[in-house]
Amino acid sequence: MKHQARKRFGQNFLIDQSIIEGIIQCIRPESGENIVEIGPGCAALTKPLIEASGHISAIELDRDLIPKLKNEFGDKINLIEADALKFDFSSLKKMRLVGNLPYNISTPLLFHLMDYLAFIQDMHFMLQKEVVERIVASPGNKDYGRLSVMIQYFCQVEAVLEVPPEAFDPAPKVDSMVIRLIPYQSPPHPVKDIKLLEKVLQQAFNQRRKTLSNALKELISSEQIKRLGIDPSLRPEHLSIADFVALANSLT
Repeated sequence: MKHQARKRFGQNFLIDQSIIEGIIQCIRPESGENIVEIGPGCAALTKPLIEASGHISAIELDRDLIPKLKNEFGDKINLIEADALKFDFSSLKKMRLVGNLPYNISTPLLFHLMDYLAFIQDMHFMLQKEVVERIVASPGNKDYGRLSVMIQYFCQVEAVLEVPPEAFDPAPKVDSMVIRLIPYQSPPHPVKDIKLLEKVLQQAFNQRRKTLSNALKELISSEQIKRLGIDPSLRPEHLSIADFVALANSLT
């Protein structure tokens, strides 16, 4: 299926068949599963997903692609013309989410999806490699930050496949990577108020070279941090998710 990539939609279409097969092997779609693809584009993943599962839903914003997809797949695809950033995913039953996501919306879309995890079985997304490295980073790693903590709070995360620029048309200027996200039924370290966790993380990583006591001085004192068993002289990047949850819970 041919289509001119549009810069305003951040479109880079997968064309490498070996990479496409590798992604499908990572997803392992099965017949009858409720698979929802975000941004099917020129159907590089759509076709093998339909072949494996029999039917999928797809969310597409580019109006020019809708008739082409309908023409190619007919009643094997439920096309939803919508902006995934604004879409209410609770309107769909328990789903497996798949997508080669435009780099310019990937992070806000991930945060949007965190509100719908009760409806999501798992997610396999193609993202900019740098973003995946930030999501999967561990404490003490230079890539570890707010994004790492927030996504790992909600999901098990795993980088599963690296993808070079030449696998796309047009080729992006950066490497890509496929990530697997599996939502926890209940987080290992439950926070009392997710908004407070977000606030702590924003303060902590706003100036990440600061010590914890300096970064959080408007929220909590050094003595209070010590009482939680956390060293206030540490930089935020050295704290675990459990530490950040303890800090947020102490503010309730």
